[in-house]
Amino acid sequence: MVRSLKNPKKAKRKNKGSKKGEGSSSNSAAPAMEAKVWQPGVDKLEEGEELQCDPSAYNSLHAFHVGWPCLSFDILRDSLGLVRTEFPHTVYCVAGTQAEKASWNSIGIFKVSNISGKRRELVPKKRNNDDTDMDSESSDSDEDDEEEGNGSGAPVLQLRKVSHEGGVNRIRAMPQNPHICASWGDTGLVQVWDFSSHLKALIESDTEAIHGGSTISNQAPLVKFNGHRDEGYAIDWSPLVAGRLVSGDCKNNIHLWEPSESTWNIDNSPFVGHTSSVEDLQWSPTEPYVFASCSVDGHVAIWDTRLGKSPAVKIKAHNADVNVITWNSLASCMLASGSDDGTFSIRDLRLLKEGDSVVAHFEYHKHPITSIEWSPHEASTLAVSSSDNQLTIWDLSLERDEEEEAEFKSQTKEEVNAPSDLPPQLLFVHQGQKDLKEVHWHSQIPGMVISTAADGFNILMPSNIETPLPPANNTC
Repeated sequence: MVRSLKNPKKAKRKNKGSKKGEGSSSNSAAPAMEAKVWQPGVDKLEEGEELQCDPSAYNSLHAFHVGWPCLSFDILRDSLGLVRTEFPHTVYCVAGTQAEKASWNSIGIFKVSNISGKRRELVPKKRNNDDTDMDSESSDSDEDDEEEGNGSGAPVLQLRKVSHEGGVNRIRAMPQNPHICASWGDTGLVQVWDFSSHLKALIESDTEAIHGGSTISNQAPLVKFNGHRDEGYAIDWSPLVAGRLVSGDCKNNIHLWEPSESTWNIDNSPFVGHTSSVEDLQWSPTEPYVFASCSVDGHVAIWDTRLGKSPAVKIKAHNADVNVITWNSLASCMLASGSDDGTFSIRDLRLLKEGDSVVAHFEYHKHPITSIEWSPHEASTLAVSSSDNQLTIWDLSLERDEEEEAEFKSQTKEEVNAPSDLPPQLLFVHQGQKDLKEVHWHSQIPGMVISTAADGFNILMPSNIETPLPPANNTC
């Protein structure tokens, strides 16, 4: 982000004071203020200043909304290619609303096509003085994009809606069959849906609007489970066993779902080990019977479904509520957790028997962590969102290198400095959304992140994320 004076002339009058007749001449324009790099958590905005997005920081940046705010969403696996690097891009998602009235809620199945952009230079080119007023709305719609054949015009959003009873606390798509989705409602119901007909319509449609975008269809879920004692937020599909699901509620109960021929067998006897609300659940990426949970009680637990209904391991993870966890699919010994106090930690599960398994702990965010997710393409990288309206991307493999910094300063002619107050592992900071709720990496488009907030969705691809082809799974 850069900062500049919203109205330099007005700010000057405010600071200097005014006498009768002063400051009214149209010929006495104040000199333009040069844009500066703003360091989140370090710098403060002065009176009359505002933050503006620097488009050179992104390979792609787009914003859109689907109507009511969405607390949760998921990216759907598609058949457009396992590793896609060329613009324009197309993505498919499913999201659940938090509408003003319970009867107005829906699940949206949507397609965003013609996502344009271009690969930016890692070392920014020197700007003219006249280039300091940057417009975030046109960050990736430059004429250069059209010349390079990377997509022209705005992205196209196509949306189909299915009525949902009450607000959607969380929604997740089955990795193996993305048309099958599970939703956690604020009514206390967990429901499983088949959205194959809606996805088929979206896939077969062209860039024109399709039927169903403005109307909400009524569709019965495949399964409606009312065995939880309260509403909840925790739910996860197994990446190893198609159809295997766990769901956790605000009364500390976790239920296991096992797929059968045409439905699910749901164990009415819950897993119990937490003393307060279960906030998030994550299946192991390598062990089909193992999952992790986190809770308002400040603990993270590891469970093995073959060993009964108590946790195999329970860890005091944070001094406040543990809101979210993420299990690293490329380095399965790594589990990250985010807390209500703004901190997040990374644990090496191989060190559990030795006591302290924390290998990294960050106190950068000052408000609750709302979402955390490891990159599916780089084992050391993860994305974090917080109630402080920041989405941050971290690379745990980075360390401060004075020689590299000196070389970078010389290339940029001292225009960019690495602030000593920020952790060297902090790779990128994205702002501009209000009340960030959830963030996900696109598993088939390296470097693409999608986030949801109270004011809609952002699709972003930071220019400083160089992602190689995904390696084979590593069990550490």
